Amino acid sequence: MLGLIVFVSINGASYFKDVDYAPEEGDILFQSLPHSRLVDAIEGVTDSPYSHCGIVSERQGRWVVYEALKDVRATPLPEFLSRGRKQGFAVYRLKPKFRKHIPDTIKHVRSLLGRPYDVRYRMDDQYIYCSELVFKGYQKATGDELGKLVRLGDMNWRPYRSTIEFYENGPVPHDRKMITPRDLAKARQLKLVQSHNLTIANVK
Repeated sequence: MLGLIVFVSINGASYFKDVDYAPEEGDILFQSLPHSRLVDAIEGVTDSPYSHCGIVSERQGRWVVYEALKDVRATPLPEFLSRGRKQGFAVYRLKPKFRKHIPDTIKHVRSLLGRPYDVRYRMDDQYIYCSELVFKGYQKATGDELGKLVRLGDMNWRPYRSTIEFYENGPVPHDRKMITPRDLAKARQLKLVQSHNLTIANVK
């Protein structure tokens, strides 16, 4: 891979960081966001270091990551890479037989720009969370699922009950099905091609 020089600005301090990552259209990037009550719950409930993800695309000659953060947005790639803990990330790429779907996947992802972030992790289109954005983009392009929907009640929700109830403003919705970052990464259509400063041993 060719090295990509990433310009990073954090807390007013700017520096260059050499990251050996050559982006390709449709790459799906996963990362561990800075610790917070919600981030720790996502990683704990799913038993995974992946608390966030987005899909890479070239726009007007620059690489961006389409992601759902506060809303669905196009974030410059350097900004996305700098955000993860220790600037860590993992790169998953569609296997060759599925890459023909990338243009339509990106088109459908873009159609959701501006939608607000969903802290309750529901599979409707009114509010969108990060892995849902990529999942739905691919699903609308192909009619197929990218990863497996999982039931909240079947995951490690008990240690995080108070956090879930806080964001849900009610009881834990045990029967709610969702696509988690971990289960998106496990999709049969994807292969892990690279990781940087991110432990991925328990993502199988």
